[in-house]
Amino acid sequence: MDIIETPLLTLVPLRPEHADEMAEVLSDPALHTFTGGAPLTAPELRARYERLVAGPPGWRNWVIRVRAEDRLAGYVQATIDDRTAEVAWVVGTPWQGRGLATAAAKALVERLMDEGIGTVVAHIHPSHAASAGVAAAAGLRRTDRWQDGEVRWERTT
Repeated sequence: MDIIETPLLTLVPLRPEHADEMAEVLSDPALHTFTGGAPLTAPELRARYERLVAGPPGWRNWVIRVRAEDRLAGYVQATIDDRTAEVAWVVGTPWQGRGLATAAAKALVERLMDEGIGTVVAHIHPSHAASAGVAAAAGLRRTDRWQDGEVRWERTT
């Protein structure tokens, strides 16, 4: 996995060492409103990140580093199966509303398409307007298909 650069941010391949900073970034329980669960502690995140890093090559995860602040602000991920990638993004509450999720998702989707991925998919809660806006900005279109209470968005080549 390569670093992905944009004018606003850098997507850095996830490492277990990111857990301490990311535990703070992801500490707001409101981030789990649409996905469920609760914030993980730094040791829990480190264990999760160790599993993700050791996982199959189709598991790709990056942390979002904000250039101007030189600090982490969230993550993006892609789970690749053949020529389809399921993507997701999370930006910590203090950094929301600044275009970071949009910049990160666009950069990720473009990289995947450049690598020959034919279909990029995201599943978004129907009440999560901000995430729907990010998906649309990244070129995904809402479909009439649902999975586990979420709407399927997709972009195909």
